[in-house]
Formats: sequence, structure tokens, C-alpha cells
Amino acid sequence: MMKMLLFGVWALLALILCPGATEELFEVSVWPDQALVKFGQSLMVNCSTTCPDPGPSGIETFLKKTQVGKGPRWKQFLLEDITESSILQCFFSCAGIQKDTSLGITMYQPPEQVTLELQPAWVAVDEVFTVKCYVPRVAPLENLTLTLLQGNQELHRKNFMSLAEASQRAEVTIRVKAQREDDRCNFSCRAELDLSSRGGELFHSSSAIKVLRSFEFSQRPQIQVPPLLEVGMAETVSCEVARVFPAKEVMFHMFLGDQELSPFLFWEEDTAWANATVRAMETGDQELSCLVSLGPMEQKTREPVHVYSFPPPILEIEELYPFAGTDINVTCTGHVLTSPSPTLWLQGVPDLPAPGEPAWLLLTTREEDDGRNFSCEASLEVQGQRFIKTTTIQLHVLYKPRLEESGCPGNQTWVEGTEQMLACIPKGNPTPSLVCTWNGVIFDLEVPQKATQNHTGIYCCTATNQLGSVSKDITLIVQGLDEGNSSTIFIIIIVALGVGVITIALYWNYWPCKLERRKLPSRQKEKDKEEESQFAVGQAEKWNAHGC
Repeated sequence: MMKMLLFGVWALLALILCPGATEELFEVSVWPDQALVKFGQSLMVNCSTTCPDPGPSGIETFLKKTQVGKGPRWKQFLLEDITESSILQCFFSCAGIQKDTSLGITMYQPPEQVTLELQPAWVAVDEVFTVKCYVPRVAPLENLTLTLLQGNQELHRKNFMSLAEASQRAEVTIRVKAQREDDRCNFSCRAELDLSSRGGELFHSSSAIKVLRSFEFSQRPQIQVPPLLEVGMAETVSCEVARVFPAKEVMFHMFLGDQELSPFLFWEEDTAWANATVRAMETGDQELSCLVSLGPMEQKTREPVHVYSFPPPILEIEELYPFAGTDINVTCTGHVLTSPSPTLWLQGVPDLPAPGEPAWLLLTTREEDDGRNFSCEASLEVQGQRFIKTTTIQLHVLYKPRLEESGCPGNQTWVEGTEQMLACIPKGNPTPSLVCTWNGVIFDLEVPQKATQNHTGIYCCTATNQLGSVSKDITLIVQGLDEGNSSTIFIIIIVALGVGVITIALYWNYWPCKLERRKLPSRQKEKDKEEESQFAVGQAEKWNAHGC
């Protein structure tokens, strides 16, 4: 208002000094001289003149306006809800002459929403992906700059000086070839609206960060599985894919028919694989499938398998614990779930039965059969492969106790002063218990005894089981240590001397007779042989007499 008052005073002085030039000298002005208004806000505009007696006056604008004040040479208007930039005309008439002035109103809208898009989010290495950034509402565009960033590195910058004034949407798009190094890189977009040249400030905003995923997945998965699977038997299968990146993010789904497996995943460098345990429950032709996925990419491979059933053969012994001398049947049959029928072989049966027929053996048990193992072998051919399974059963023959000389010698010798145990192991089934007595006292068979002369004597040992008992006398002699050594040495010397004497006697007596016998007629040979035999017998009797 102070400015308008000063302007009125100046105009009045001009009229007093130059009254004839009133109409030509008047001026029209507007305040403010430039306007920067945020989207949707209001602006107060004052229009004034120097004309002392102005005629029609006002403002021209398509904006919503309301006159809120006036004076002899001024008018004030309120412009509301400014949503776009415009030019306002302020006019006054003076003595039939109209003059006007203009006010440029710049509407601005900061870049509050900045959106970044990566298409696709997962891209194969060496393929092209699109980076797109847009701001749906921003003004004025000629003051806007959009910058695309990869991490902190600037990829692209764009301004909008040449864009149409009416547009309020800004957009920038670039295409980039993906590399392995781009995997997990951050992409963002920064928008800057610089109004410093219009008397305003710098507004800036950034998009949310988008992460690019790059991958390689060109090879088909490979399944490793045996072509034949046995019902109920655990088998390890695997699925592998090579030349894949990043290998550690590969996912595997494995199925046997409709049965989903639980794989364990592994990876090394550019190879990933999964191992799973499969247990088929139905016979026939089935399919093992492996679905491998990495990001949006999936590849599936299948492998046919044949499932067969081959339980072990059934071996039956009519009586597992027969008495000795009992006749029993031993039968070898294939399991009912085996398909197709197997070929059977029973140990001890020389001829093979026809496929599907059982093998059997009639056996009369003996004591020697106790602990004998019988085996039943089944052979099955499936798609050219032969499989063999064997069932074994041990026969237990029951018989009375025996104290054989091999396990329980009747004459035993101990050396005095040494640790000794009475040697007696009974045979029998069930296993017999053994009790030995000496002079009516039970002798401890479990603890080693220090041999003395008092141990010399006859021991009575009795073996007992549920089928009976048997007894045996054992004669035990304890020799002194010196006696034992001297006796042994004496026997060795006597034997050596006896052999030497016989050898020398035979040599000196037999050799001259042989020479003389060559000169005799053939009828004398029989007589000489008889004499030679008698001589050898005599020498042997002498040796025996000396040895005893």
C-alpha cells in the first residue's frame, strides 16, 4: 500500500505540472511482478494505475478469481486452486484509452512420487533388460532432471527442456545388456526440480531401490537313477545341472510318479545337484522326474524306471530242534510277492526245480548235523539283469552228552609248580553242564590250579543235559620239574643211540653178504635171504631189549 501511495503522489504532481498529458502518461502495474505458486494453492494479485480518474478495469485469467479489495486507482484479486501455469492480464482505461500489463504465474509441483521399473527383474546373461523411470506429476518440466543410477554410478541423465508445457509426466527409459556382475546390483532413479532461476528452491526425490537378478540356465538337468528299482528298498538318486549361475540358488523338486522326494541340495562353482532317497512301493513301469528352477526359469527332465518285487526266498525246516535220528523236511520256496517267479536252489539238492516250483530235501538228522547251515537261493531275471537272494537257517540237533577222547583225554599229565586246568570239554545239545569230583570233592574247573603232587589221582567227570548224562574217569599224573626234564632227555638219548646202532650193524653185516651173494649160484639166494632176515630180527630184538 505504501508503494501505491507513493505512486499516487507522483502521478498527482505530474498532473499539476503537465495537465494536458494526463491521458497519455498513465501507467498500469501489477503486483507481484512474478509469481511462483505450488500446485493447488492461492495467489493474491494487486492491479493499479496512475490514472487520476480511471474507467473500466480488472484482470483477465481463466483461473478462479475473487475481488477482495479496491481503491480509486487499484483493485485486489484472490486467485484460488492454481493447477497450471498461466499469464494474467491487468488492465485500466483512462480518458478512453486502455492499457494493460501481464503477470506470468508459474505453477510448480515437486517430484513427490518417483517410480523405477526393471523389466524383467530376472534376466539371462547377455540378454537386454529395460530400466524405466517416471514421475507422474511434476511441474514445470523444463526445470526437471531425471538421473538413472546403478549403485552410485550414473547410467543416464535426461532433462525436459523441449517437452510440451502442458505435460506433467516425465519419463526416461534405457536398455542395458545384462552381465554376471550385474546380479544383485541396486538400481534407482533421482529426480531434481531446480526453481532457483524462478526465485524458488531445489526440490529432489528418489525412487525405491530395485535389485536386478542376472542368471545363466541353458543346460537341461541330468538324472542319475538305476533303471531297475526294488519295491521297498532304499535307493539313492540324483539330479544335476551344469553351467548354471548362481548355482547356490537353484531349487530342485524330485518325484517318483506322484510321490515327492526330499532332496538334499549341493553346489560347487557353476554346478548344482540334489541327492534323494527313493523307496518305491508299487511294481511296474514308473517315471522319475526332476524339476529345476532358478528365478522365473524352470526346466524339467524325466527318466523311466522299472520297479520289481523280489523278497528273499522262504526256507522252512520241519523241525529246527530235532533229536538225532529224526527224519525232517527242508523246503525252499519263492516269496508270493516275487514277480516273475524265481528259480530256486537248495543246498544239498543237486537238481534245480522248474521255475516257480519249490526245492525240498528229506534229511535224517545226525549228531554231526548240529550247527549245520542250510541255504535257499532264489534267482530272478528282470529286463536282462539277474538278481540273487539267499536265506540261511541253522539246524540244531539235540543229542545226549558225550565225553570224547579228543575233548576230554582220559590220561593227563601236569608239571609240578605250573598253572594248570583239567582239560575236559563235553559235547551235546543242549550244551551239557560238567562236574568233576576228586576224592568225593567237586573240583573247580574254572580257576587255574598250581600243580602239586597232591593233584595226582583219578577224577570222575560227569556231563549232563536234559537228554541224559555220561561219566568218565580221568587219570591225572603230576611230575616233578627235574623228573620231567631228565626223563625227556634220557628218552631222546636212548632213541638216538638205538637208531645209530641199528644203522651201523645193518651196514657192516648186510654189505659183505651182498657182495658174497653175487658170486653164489641162483639156488643159494633163497637161503641167504632167510639168514639175512633172521639176523635183522636178532638185531632188532637186541635194540628193543636195550631200549626198555
